[in-house]
Amino acid sequence: MELSGKKRMESISSSQVLLARQPIFDARQQVIAYELLYRSEESRDQAIFRDSAATVQVILNTYTSISDGGAVKRLPAFINLTTELLLERSFPELPKKQVVLELPADLEPTLETAKAVQALVQEGYRVALDNYGHDARWAPLLKLAHMVKINVTEQNMERLAADIRQLAEFKVVAIATHIETHEMLDQCHRIGFKLFQGHFLSKPKIVTGRQVSGNSVTLLQLMQALQNPSTKPEELEQLIVRDPVLTYKLLRIINSAAYSLVRKVESVSEAVVLLGMEQIRRWASLITMTQNKDKPEELSRSLLIRGRMCEEIATAQKRPNPGGYFMAGMMSGLHAILDIEQTAMLQEVPIADDIRQAILGFEGDIGQVLQNTINYENGDWDKLPASFDATLYENSYRAGLAWAQEAMMAIAD
Repeated sequence: MELSGKKRMESISSSQVLLARQPIFDARQQVIAYELLYRSEESRDQAIFRDSAATVQVILNTYTSISDGGAVKRLPAFINLTTELLLERSFPELPKKQVVLELPADLEPTLETAKAVQALVQEGYRVALDNYGHDARWAPLLKLAHMVKINVTEQNMERLAADIRQLAEFKVVAIATHIETHEMLDQCHRIGFKLFQGHFLSKPKIVTGRQVSGNSVTLLQLMQALQNPSTKPEELEQLIVRDPVLTYKLLRIINSAAYSLVRKVESVSEAVVLLGMEQIRRWASLITMTQNKDKPEELSRSLLIRGRMCEEIATAQKRPNPGGYFMAGMMSGLHAILDIEQTAMLQEVPIADDIRQAILGFEGDIGQVLQNTINYENGDWDKLPASFDATLYENSYRAGLAWAQEAMMAIAD
């Protein structure tokens, strides 16, 4: 039976909340906002808010905070409304400077919905339409909206260019969603989209011989630790895993013809032991001299969160080798930073077969956790199994966010 807006809000248990976030990028691939997918076990298919302004503030602070040059910076959050929530106004007061209210894709442009949107705008909220029609009925909503999200996979570029021209007349910002490739991103940028969202980072174009970058501060911290003869491999691991690209480079070096690999690597600390302190020091120096910053910080951050989340879940469930879960989570999207095919990347690093199979096909225990974690991140609740432990994944996601933010701030320091 359908619950009323008030009863739905009262029915949510804090231990069952499912929340994911997806970044929205500008033309320079800098994150300018996050879309928050806020759900509960009782209602996975629509946005629900607790009737508490304080709780909402905590959610915004937790899930839209990032490290920016060593300081905590909060970005705007896109929060999804259903038609019912819009018409009933059955959600708590939200901080207007921090949120953008996103209207549903199936919203009908009626007089009633236009009046409801107008009331929100008059209160000071920013509003984004999630798709729109091309007839005159949409004009009242377009006049009120600040942004419009368009699924670019559903139309050709000529139609999209026409949409951009139409939206320019209403002075709204166009957001291209469902970007799947770098080529699609380039085309959307060329025809006039200002903001971009989608999974395109998991399907990059192939750039042969591209120089991948590491974080110079992390490398300097690593080199300092390497000068201390009492530094243990586990301590070096804590520094190395803060930079996914550095992790990749060191693993690739181990697999080069210069070294005789006797067994496959199960953790970063094993890689340190296999390569040796002197070689780590030498290669860290070379990487430092050749580093560059051609990728946004958010990409590394998202992989750190995923890796740590997988490790937290494995630890909580007392699974063997939690470090392998971390490596699978972090390396599952590393090819996006490196602009290389995933299969090609995995051929160049000596990771264990169970980790490789988990990344390529979500096989085995590691693959199961990795797949659930990615589905959780993306808000694909219908793809999660019936036995899914919402409390565990929520807590692990929060732990991953906190750890990644601490790591990024440590790098900035």
